[in-house]
Parts: sequence; structure tokens; C-alpha cells
Amino acid sequence: MRKPSDLASPWFATRGWKPFAFQKRVWAAVARGESGLLHASTGAGKTYALWLAALQHLHAQDTPRAKHPAPLQVLWITPMRALAADTARALQAPLDALQIHWSLGVRSGDTSSAERARQSRRLPSALITTPESLTLLLTRDAAQSEFASLRLVVVDEWHELLGNKRGVQLQLALARLRRWHPGLIVWGISATLGNLEHARDVLLPEGGCLVQGRQDKRIEVDTLLPEAIERFPWAGHMGLKMLAQVRDEVARSSSCLVFTNTRAQAELWYQALLEARPDWAGIIALHHASLARETRNWVEQSLKQGQLKAVVCTSSLDLGVDFLPVERVLQIGSAKGVARLMQRAGRSGHAPGRPSRVTLVPTHSLELVEAAAAREAVAARQIEARRSPALCMDVLVQHLVSMALGAGFRPAQLLEEVRSTWAYRHLRDEQWQWALEFVRNGGASLGAYPDYHRVIEAPDGVWRVANARLARRHRMGIGTIVSDASIQLKFWSKGGGGRNLGSVEEAFVARLRPGDAFLFAGRTLELVRIDNMTAYVRRSTARKPAVPRWNGGRMPLSSELARAVVEQLDSAAHGRYHGPAMQAVKPLLELQRRWSVIPTHDMLLAETWTSRQGCHLFLYPFAGRTTHLGLASLLAWRYSRSQPASFSIAVNDYGLELLCPGEVPWAVMLPDLLSPDELLEDVLASLNAGEMAMRRFREIAQISGLVFGGYPGSHKSTRQIQASSGLFFEVFRQHDAGNLLLGQARDEVLNAELEIDRLAQVLSRLGGLRLHLQPLARPGPLAFPLLVEGMRETLSTEKLADRIARMVADLEKAASRER
Repeated sequence: MRKPSDLASPWFATRGWKPFAFQKRVWAAVARGESGLLHASTGAGKTYALWLAALQHLHAQDTPRAKHPAPLQVLWITPMRALAADTARALQAPLDALQIHWSLGVRSGDTSSAERARQSRRLPSALITTPESLTLLLTRDAAQSEFASLRLVVVDEWHELLGNKRGVQLQLALARLRRWHPGLIVWGISATLGNLEHARDVLLPEGGCLVQGRQDKRIEVDTLLPEAIERFPWAGHMGLKMLAQVRDEVARSSSCLVFTNTRAQAELWYQALLEARPDWAGIIALHHASLARETRNWVEQSLKQGQLKAVVCTSSLDLGVDFLPVERVLQIGSAKGVARLMQRAGRSGHAPGRPSRVTLVPTHSLELVEAAAAREAVAARQIEARRSPALCMDVLVQHLVSMALGAGFRPAQLLEEVRSTWAYRHLRDEQWQWALEFVRNGGASLGAYPDYHRVIEAPDGVWRVANARLARRHRMGIGTIVSDASIQLKFWSKGGGGRNLGSVEEAFVARLRPGDAFLFAGRTLELVRIDNMTAYVRRSTARKPAVPRWNGGRMPLSSELARAVVEQLDSAAHGRYHGPAMQAVKPLLELQRRWSVIPTHDMLLAETWTSRQGCHLFLYPFAGRTTHLGLASLLAWRYSRSQPASFSIAVNDYGLELLCPGEVPWAVMLPDLLSPDELLEDVLASLNAGEMAMRRFREIAQISGLVFGGYPGSHKSTRQIQASSGLFFEVFRQHDAGNLLLGQARDEVLNAELEIDRLAQVLSRLGGLRLHLQPLARPGPLAFPLLVEGMRETLSTEKLADRIARMVADLEKAASRER
């Protein structure tokens, strides 16, 4: 038998590799039984650092003549099913080359029933799975014995789980595994984290080492410059004016990824590229999460094998899938965050020593400033921090029922386990008792309904789920990913059973009538009929198809990228235009200087303008659209306290607009309105916080098991789920005001939808800036996009485009007269 230290080097040598110093540090730490977090650049060799450590440290239990492969030794947690399949291929290579008698399996929502049955009889030596599938495995009667031989857990792409409820769910699952195995070794892997200590502490509450790997990965960021600069830019036309240049860049590449920020945008760009180059049919492809699994698998395999010239994709290909043939990435529009841009750039040159290249494609002129800012921020590695949620009572309630399945739990023992996690380290006794009562009898208001008596206390003191129907229903709802109800798309076939194409959101299909055309999977389709949550379609030759819209398309500008944008503007205000992108946008910014001023890092610019609609205020905090929405509502409400007034609000990532029919003395009022004092109370009063909390409660109700989404083939509609969750919300509000799920809904509105902490920081920052109030004779380049945002709510797409064209023509005439 080889010594553990002899395993990796021969395998590396066969590939012409030499182990990096950080890989050796990981191998040594695992050999000592230490847990840790590995942070290194994309493509630096993180996967093999942990996998070879596992093989070297754990393979001694295996013998070549063993009748069966080694029992379960390693759990490899991945945030995405697509990544699981790719990881399995990467991990299999050393097993084959080193002739290690281990079996390797994947357990996710895509796993076949036959494979699940095999795993039920015996888990593989190494199992690649997702947080949801891991929790499901823990609900089995024999879970403790099935995991008896587990020695190592690896959490891949930890940054993708850290900041959301899926990460909280994983923390609870790991706590269960640690109770069964006090010496369990746990490692996280990440490439784009700005707060490493916090990330380590959340994953490893009992402590662990931090290994900083190779960070010398060269990321080349360049910008595709438009042929003409719009001095009055507006967002919303998807950047298709850049189509010819993007086509030429794709033509010059052997293999590339074209990233978009939304699935709708991906559909449009794929169709546009195919129309521009019909000869590319079959060598360019489309990839997003709503496409059928078979389609996504074909695209990923073809890309890995070098058979595709380009793939138009979304965040579905963000994570660490290894596509060695990809030589460059194009990003359509701003990535809105430094970490996201670096992650996408890393899909090219995905190997040690190879540079990654990303080309930014602005969809309007102001995104040239963002492009220049992003380049500087990537060079400086100004990566955003991600923080774990805490005290998510809906996740805790779900976990209690999950642990009551199978062998059940004893409350005192489980409380110790739950409090060992970072997310619940401050869980109070009364909160724990509330959660227990809620799963036992539905709490103070649902005791009369048997469906909410989910867990019973047996005479032996163990809490279990005794009702088989409730157990089956709960297993189907395990997880924290909640999305709007979707409709399956299938080709129409008279005999039934047409080929599956994927899914679109129910709200989109509900607006269509039979015969209406829409774009999906790169095809123009016509709706034939809807039957039982399935929309049957056929090909169409319509010239103007609709494009499905999926939620989650508007990502706010991150704080790090926003600061970098302000630095670029500050340099421009002082006459310094560094780099091609800033040189290209110079005419726009010089016009902004003539008609107003260019914002700087020590100035808060407020512009006022009077039109037939009333008095406009344009304010530029550069804090992202989510924070600007909260700030605009706050300013309007605070002003209305002093005198009655009504305001229309518009926001974008750079600023906000308040429009009032009457005159407003902003010069006098604005400094006091921007005070950070009594922020929480004023924000709650300024918005319809109750309505927002009720919408947020839909997700909480599903995660906590109050609302059941339905069985396969008979899913409930979004309207049904919203109605059910709204009913619970009102019942709790009127009859169970102490229900902790109500408080959680309000907190999530403040933190997730309004970013109250960021708003407080912004107000504090603005208080230290010099306020520059600038009257306008006409809206300038920064104000114009806000005007367009304000008109979207009242004008159709066609009328909006006509109105914008007239406004731009008038403003360009005014600018030309000044020459």
C-alpha cells in the first residue's frame, strides 16, 4: 500500500503538473484532521487540493481485493445540480488513474429513480449532493448508520451558499453530522469572497484554518466600444445596437461564452446572433435555468468537447463548471458586482497559469463608466462581502419537522445541535419553545387544524412525524428555493407526450391566448393550449414574438462597484479620463459638466428642473436601485409630514427622481430630510410595509410548511399560493401577533428588499458630503435615464420609444446650439 504522501505527486506528474504550495498545505492540514476554508482564484486547482487530500488521508481503509468499494467517506456539497455532474467527472479521473477502489455517486433532483434505489441500498464511497438532497438523506430512518463511516465534508462554491437560506439549511445539516462525528473534517472552497474570516466562522463555528491559495490569476478586462456615443442614454433596449460588434468578436473567437443578466435577454441575444449569422446554426447554443435538463446537459457536454463556438447564457453557467476550450467571455451589460464579473471571467482560461479574459459590452453609454470602474475594481480585487442570515425561523421550523422524520429527535439534544451553528448561536429559549409548539400544534391560532399537528411527542420523549401523508408532503417541500409557479412547455402532439422544452413563469403564460407567439429556447413558438400546468406549443413564423420575463432580472449595483464608479466620475470632474472606455464617454460627461456638474466623491449632486408635470428633483447617491427606492420613499414621506404633497418616484442604480406637481423648496428641506435619525420608524411608515411583508410571507409560508405547493402534476398556481399565504398572514396578524414568522417577514423586507443597513450607511455617508443643488434648464445626461424610468409606468413600449426619440432629438438640438 502506498504511503498517503505518495498518492498525489505521481498523478500530477502524469499530467505534467506540479503541486502548488497551497495544495500541499491543504493536504497536510487534512492529514492532521483539521478543518478549514480554501480561497483561491478560479482555475487554480482547488478541487484537486481537497480531493487528493481526501484520497491520501482516507484511502487506507480500502483494499484492492475488497468485495465492495469503501463505504461512504466523503460528502461533496455543491450548490448546483449542473455543477454536481461536472464535479463527478473531475473526481473520477484520479480514482481511475490511481486504481482506488472507491465508488462515486451523485444525489440531486436530477438523479434517476434507479440510481436512488441503488444508493438506498448502499451509499457510494464519495457522494456529490446539494444542501436539499443532503437534508432529505438525513430524514431517513437509518441515516445515522448510513453516515457512520463519513470522515470528510467538502462544501464547494461556499460563497454561493453563504449569504442565503440554503446556507442556513446546510449549517443545520452539518450540525447533525458533527454530532454524529465530533471529529468530522469540514472544508469550504471559494474563489470570490471579500470577508474570508466571516465565511470561515459561519462554516466552521468551532474554528478552522484559512488557506489562501493562488491569487495571481490574470484577469484581462476590456470593453467593446460603441461606434457612436448616446449623450442621453436610457436603459432597456438590451444593447442590441452592439450586435454587429459582438458578432464580429464571436467570429474571432474559437469558443466563448456570452453572458447576459436575464433569461429574457439571453433569448433575444441568441436569436439576434442566429439571425445575423444563420450559418452558425448548430455551433452556437442557448443555456439558462428554464430550459429542459436534456438541453442544458447537451450544451454543457458540447461546450466541454469544443464543439460549440459560442453559448449565450445566464448565471446558470456562473459557477465552477470546467470548460477548458472557452478562451474568452463577453458580458452583455454591467455585471453589477465585482465578484460576479470575476466569477464569469473565470469561465475562460479555466486552468492554472492561463489568463481569463472578459469583454464588457455596454448596453447604454453610462455603462462605459461602469466598465471602466469594473476594470479598476477587478484589478484591485475589491470583492463584495457576503454575510449569513441569522435566526431564520422558517428554516428552523422546516428543520424540526425534517429531523422528526425517521428516527425523530429529543428537544434538549437538538437545541444544543441547532445552537452550535452560526445562524442560531443566539437562539433564545422562548424562540425555541415557540418553534416546538408551532410544529406540534400550529401555535396559538392553528390548533384546530390537524394538518398543522405535524410532530407528536412519543411516550419515550422522542418527537416524530406519525402521519404518513404529512411526512410525504414534507419531504416534497424540503428546501429553501422558492420561485413563482412555472408552466411546463411541451411541443403539441395529437397523441400527447410531446417533447419537453423547459418552463416559463405562470404569470407570463396567463397573459397569452391560443395563437399568440413568443420566443423560447431560441425558437418562435405559438401557444396551442394549456392543460394541467402544461402549455402545449408549436413552431411559429410570427415576426414579433413576445419574450418571457422571469423574476430576479434587476440586480442592484454593489457598494464596491458603486464606489469605483464615483471614483471614475471624480477623475472626470478633474479632467482626467483614464482608459478607452472613459475617453469614449467623455462627450457625455462634458455635456453633463456644461449643463450641470459631474459628481465627485466629496459632493452630493441634487438637480432640480421644472416641467409641465411639476417640480423634479434628481438626486445621485450612487447606492444601487434597491437602496434608492427606500431613500426616495423616505424623502417623500418626510416632506409630506411638513405639508401635504404627492410624489411620483423613479430610481436607477445611480440616483432617484422625485416629481411633485407643486413647487418644493428643496434647498431648504433636503439637508433635514437626509437625516439618519429615526430611520427605521420612518422607513416603515413611508412604505406600505404591511403589503410588502405579506408578499414576503409567501416565501416564508412555503419554507415553513404552512403552504404546500402541490404534488407532481397538480402544482398550485402562484395565485393560489399567494392567497393561502395571505390568509395565514392575516390570521396571524389578528389572532397571533406574537408569531415569529410575522416578525421575520418584516425583517426580511427591511434587510433584503430595502437594504436598511445599507440605507443607514448611505445616509451617514451623504451627511458628510457637500450638497450641490443645481437648477437645470433642461434634463442632462444623468437626469435623462431617470425621466425614462418615470415614464415606463404610464406608457406602452411603442409609445415610450416614440416619446424618447422626440425628447432625445430636442435635447440634441439644444446641445448642438451651444457649439
